[in-house]
Amino acid sequence: MTATPSVVDARRKVPSRQTAAIVAAVAVIAVVAAFIFLITQEPNPDARPVSLGVSLNGIFQWIGNLSPLVQIPIILAIFGAVVALILVLIEYAPRSGKGYFYLRLGASFLIPILAFMLLRPYQNSFILVLIIAVVLGGALFFFDYRARKGAGYLFQLVIFTAPATTLLLVGLIYPTIATLFQSFFDKTTTTFVGLENYVWVFTNPEGFWSVINTVIWVLIAPVFATVIGLAYAALVDKSRGEKFLKIVVFMPYAISFVGAGIIWKFVYDFRQGEQIGLLNAVVTAFGGEPVSWLDAQPLINTFMLLVVFVWSQTAFAMVILSSAIKAVPAEQLEAAAIDGTTPWQSFINVTVPGIRSSLIVVLTTIAIAALKVYDIVAVMTGGRANTSVLGFEMVNQQQRFQSYGHSAALAVVLFLFVLPLIIYNARQIKKQREIR
Repeated sequence: MTATPSVVDARRKVPSRQTAAIVAAVAVIAVVAAFIFLITQEPNPDARPVSLGVSLNGIFQWIGNLSPLVQIPIILAIFGAVVALILVLIEYAPRSGKGYFYLRLGASFLIPILAFMLLRPYQNSFILVLIIAVVLGGALFFFDYRARKGAGYLFQLVIFTAPATTLLLVGLIYPTIATLFQSFFDKTTTTFVGLENYVWVFTNPEGFWSVINTVIWVLIAPVFATVIGLAYAALVDKSRGEKFLKIVVFMPYAISFVGAGIIWKFVYDFRQGEQIGLLNAVVTAFGGEPVSWLDAQPLINTFMLLVVFVWSQTAFAMVILSSAIKAVPAEQLEAAAIDGTTPWQSFINVTVPGIRSSLIVVLTTIAIAALKVYDIVAVMTGGRANTSVLGFEMVNQQQRFQSYGHSAALAVVLFLFVLPLIIYNARQIKKQREIR
């Protein structure tokens, strides 16, 4: 598909960058303010509903009551209609001409109104929806007019990226902002308590140990998993039976954390009398006393859970680093051998620097997985004996205690732990693109 946007008249006075910045700032402030009023205003039971007569929730409920054989074609038809509308707007709306101008105009104002009205039947909120639509449509037309490639170019770009942007806003940005606000309210989300929830996170035993254990997980698990995976990848590289040896190590990675937790729970099993746990069977075979490994404190039980995670993630590190090792230029290794370096010196001075970017990816990926671990703790200990982590305690506070304020505060702390890793990864990717 190729669009033919209208050519900008050279005699037209295009607004300056300063004017565009002011318009953008005013539009953002107006939309944010209207949206905050929209979601925070108290519902008026006496207000007459202003809606389309149907809501998105109502559509899903209607589809859910139908037969599965009927649901599939209806969902496909709705999806096809939305895609067709987007394609029509991308193909035809950017074209020059009076009719296409009105098509762009109608789409810019009607689509936001329909989208907001479908979310739920608003009561006494139509004016706010209208304000948001007018501001968004007006800003789009202003910047579309200012676009160097002509009227319709920016409109085409916005329509093309709108579905992904909407999903990002609804599925990520809005929940993040809502969780941040919720963390400053009590467990019922009705009374503002300030920083009390964050004080609870770092002073209450449940919150405190979840933070400490998460720090331990993120510092130890990535290092051990990466080192073991790197060592194994280097040892089996170009050896006989390399594929078989890799499959053996990769098998734990194919098991879910729940399955891995159940397996290792049998390994750590403790009971008086005959031992069925593999680890305690070894201990008693050498004359020792059985140990309740998952209750042993301080921190012993946490390290036992870490073993399960490292056992599972080593395969990921091995696969990525094995591919990176094979990509190291053979000329560099041959030059190092000619210089008389030992295999260990060649590995440290040539191979490791050559796979630095892969090492960073593996370390940060496993670190992020360690930060949000939930399944292993839930299956093996249920957070008892000071083994809880932020991911588990966040769910525990919400589901078990219905303490939404504490849960939101834990989620924010977890987000702050993950954020530096995401920023670091983004910078590394940017540097690699610049090099390329």
